[in-house]
Order: sequence, then structure tokens, then C-alpha cells
Amino acid sequence: MNLHNIGCVYRKELTEWLRDRRTLISTVLIPLLLFPLMMVGFSSLAVIMIGKAEKETPKIMVLGGEDSPVVLQKLRSVDNLEIVPTTDDWKKKISEKEIRAAVEIPKNFQASLEQNKPETVQIYFYEGEIKSSFGANRVEKFFKDYRESIVNNRLSARNIPGSILNPFEVKQKNVAPPEKVSGAALGGLLGYMVILLSMTGAMYPAIDLTAGEKERGTMETILSSPISRMDLVLGKFSLVLSASLSTAILSLISMGVSFALLGKSGAMSAKDASVMQLHIGLPTVLAVFLMALPLAVLFAAVLLTIALFAKSYKEAQSYLTPMTFIVVIPAVASLMPGVELTPKLALVPILNTSLVCKDIVAGTYHWNSIALIFLSTCVYAAAALFVAVKTFQRESVLFRS
Repeated sequence: MNLHNIGCVYRKELTEWLRDRRTLISTVLIPLLLFPLMMVGFSSLAVIMIGKAEKETPKIMVLGGEDSPVVLQKLRSVDNLEIVPTTDDWKKKISEKEIRAAVEIPKNFQASLEQNKPETVQIYFYEGEIKSSFGANRVEKFFKDYRESIVNNRLSARNIPGSILNPFEVKQKNVAPPEKVSGAALGGLLGYMVILLSMTGAMYPAIDLTAGEKERGTMETILSSPISRMDLVLGKFSLVLSASLSTAILSLISMGVSFALLGKSGAMSAKDASVMQLHIGLPTVLAVFLMALPLAVLFAAVLLTIALFAKSYKEAQSYLTPMTFIVVIPAVASLMPGVELTPKLALVPILNTSLVCKDIVAGTYHWNSIALIFLSTCVYAAAALFVAVKTFQRESVLFRS
């Protein structure tokens, strides 16, 4: 292994890589602009749409209640509700969004209240449709307020204070520092993005340096140079690794700026905004980078090896596209509630890195698990790099037809 030769190959590939406009777009522009546009733009749009839905006066249909005129009168006097005539196809109207909800008042409801008989008011709505949910919530609020007024009247009639129903209050108070709160909420997402972007950042350079060389007819020229196969593959591997790490780093910077902008904007409540503020210091950033480094080596070596088997750029894309799903599944599993780092999971590649990054961002350092994950991922990466070097020495793969 000659470091000078590896450096020559690396500089040559880096120069060609930086000259490619697709590289600058996929590696620099998209990571830097994607997250601010997605997070700030979509969140602002969502706030606008929810605000419009809240301001809308929902159409509500009342089923029954003819024998309870007092209740009907009070319900019709609610300002933010529009009562429409009752029809038999009310379920269809809710499903087709012609009305937002329907409320069924039991028979003899008013008489039952006067006789202290319990009754159930049923509210029908379109689950998952935000405007229908708002309409149902307003109807429910009306009946809760009406129920509370009845209870207070009954207590007053018996000279019983209303506080008898609430002898004490229960409140929850957070004691964790802000960095742990935001880390617990967003640490899993951070680890997921590190893993996904490390893989996607290495994918296109790996294709271009292998299948792309074959398609352009320059693979034979490179192989005829006075450089060993090991130096050649290590130079190409170094470029793929650089692309992987640079894409992940730029994307994380963009994501951090996006969280900061989103937290400071008026798009969320103060409580949600505090959660969205990532408090990450330099030691945390370095720790996450250190844990992601062997995983990036693993991705670079595996993608380079698989892409080498392809005869064209398009064929390499078809080979590597399933890799996205293989990486996403364990990375997403770390975001699921209840999934925590254990000695067994510490040996599962990709999943272990995502879980440990989540703990590190939250300010929790399990040193035994960190050491086990780092060493095991290094072993996987070394094995993948060894396979990549051996694959480059096979003529049947390099000149596959």
C-alpha cells in the first residue's frame, strides 16, 4: 500500500467529482436547502391550514332531541356551530364532508336530566379529517360545559360548594434540563438522518467511480496505470467516504439551523418550540461523528463493491436502490417507542449506531455499549473494505460483459 499513490487517485477523483454539477447539487445544495424548505415551509403551511380549519364554522346535524327543547335551543345559540336540517343519509354526508359531525341526543334526554338519570350523548365524526375533528370537539365542549352547569346547579341547590368535586389537583412538572428534553425528542431523528444521509451521500459517487468508469470506457485506462489495485481501490474508497461524510455533515448543519428557525418562529406554541431547540455542544457533535465514522466506512465499501458488479450507471442504480430500504428499516426501528439499547442490539449494524446516537444527543453515555458498538462496526467496516479490495482484483468483475 502506497499512500502517495492513494493520494494521487484521491485527488484525481476529487477533481472530477467537484467538476460535476450533479455532485454540487446532490451533495451541497440539496442538503443545505432541503431541510429549511421542508421543515420551515411545511410547518408554516400546516399552521396556516389548521388556522383556517379552526376559523371555519362547522356544519352539524342533530339527531333526535325534539323532546328536549332547552338543550336544542342552547345548542343552536352556539356562535361557532351551524345546525343544519336532519336527513337520513347523515353518515354519507359526514364521509363526503358535506357536514362535519352529527350529535345524537337520547330520547327524553331533558326529562332524564331532571330525574338524575344518566344518559349518553353520541357524537359522530370523520376520524382523521381535521375539520370534522374540530366540529366534533366544539360539540363535545358544549355538552361538557352544559353538564358542568347542571352539576353546579345541583350542588348549589344543596348548599354544597363546587370544590367538593375537586378536593385536590395533580400537576406534572419537568425536572430534566432542556438539552435532555430536546435530545430525547429529536435524538432518534438525528441518528436516523446521520445514517440515511451517510448512505445516500456515498451512493452516487460509488456508482460513478465504478459502473460510470465502465460506461465511459475509462476503466481500462485507469487499470493500466502504474498503480496497484489496492492503491486504486483505496483512493476511490476515500473519495466515496469523503462524499458520505460531507453530505451527512452539511445535512446535519442544515437540520440544526432548521430546528432553530422553527423553534424561534411563531409557528408553534412555547412548549413545542422549546422541544424543537436542540442544545448540542461540541463534545456531543464529535461523539456522534465518531460513532458514525465506521458506519460511513461500511457504507462506502459495501456500495463500492456492489456497484462494481454493474455494467452501466443505470444497472448500478437498480442494484443499490434496495440498499435504501435495508438501511431505513433498522434506522426507523430506533425511532419506535420502547426500543432501547441492549447488549444484543449493540451488535446489530445500523440499528446500534442509531440507538447510541439517540442516547448521546440526550446526554446519556453508556460507555460499555459505546465501546462495543464502535468496535463491532469497525469490524464490519474492515470486513466490507477487505471484500471491496478483493473484488477489484477480480478480472471477471472489472470486465464483466
